[in-house]
Amino acid sequence: MSNESSIDPAYVRRVVEVCLNEDVDSGDLTAEFTPNATIHARLISRRPAVICGAAFFSAVFEQLDPRIASRWRIGDGGKVESGEAICDLHGPARPILTGERSAVNLLQTLSGTATAARRYVDAVAGTGARILDTRKTIPGLRAAQKWAVRCGGGYNHRQGLFDGILIKENHLRSGESIADAVARAKNAAPPGVPLTIEVENLDQLKQALDAGAPRVLLDNYSIESLKQAVSINRQRAELEASGGITLDNVRAIAETGVDTISVGAITKDLEAVDLSLRFDPD
Repeated sequence: MSNESSIDPAYVRRVVEVCLNEDVDSGDLTAEFTPNATIHARLISRRPAVICGAAFFSAVFEQLDPRIASRWRIGDGGKVESGEAICDLHGPARPILTGERSAVNLLQTLSGTATAARRYVDAVAGTGARILDTRKTIPGLRAAQKWAVRCGGGYNHRQGLFDGILIKENHLRSGESIADAVARAKNAAPPGVPLTIEVENLDQLKQALDAGAPRVLLDNYSIESLKQAVSINRQRAELEASGGITLDNVRAIAETGVDTISVGAITKDLEAVDLSLRFDPD
């Protein structure tokens, strides 16, 4: 799990290049006959939110025209109220118009992710449980969304299949015991790679603990079963609750004593933040 406080600038540039190629392609036909006066623009949020994606937003305009200057009033991880200004742009009108949609799309999507993460983090405040994301992300934007989760106060689960082992039912060989699966994974895992095994009931939990599993995923357990699992565990392994997590039940799940709660809805069931770029002639 990670809670690093930065995002790779080279990755930001690659994402922005894809977005601009998708939207602009061979050129902006409308901007070509639009006056290219120097303008000032303000980015406004139309509802309360947690902001994320400043680097992506600014990179759009930097790639289109380095003369465009951006001044952030509220940076990544900051809270904004409805009607509040987030960023100011100053520069030639045509490239600002060309980049507007790509820049706002990225910022509204990542801010929506950060805002959702913050809601879950706030819901479990004081319990000691950490909110995790999952691999249920927008294709091509996983690292960006995981950055947004961190901006919202959550933690990242594995980035992909390459940096963590999660043994689920379908990974078990026919007739293989949980003990054998854990032993096989431990032997195969590179140093430092986290190992988790999913268990379907309390009996399997006991088997996983006896096998020395360092992390155990409790999927779709009832509140009472989670309490029993915490009691059985006695802090031998890190316990993760998953499946069916909502804002209505996450507090109760956290209060059972589990260590982490993974929530796919943060990145999957996304509601973008409503943003507006308003233009004022200089």
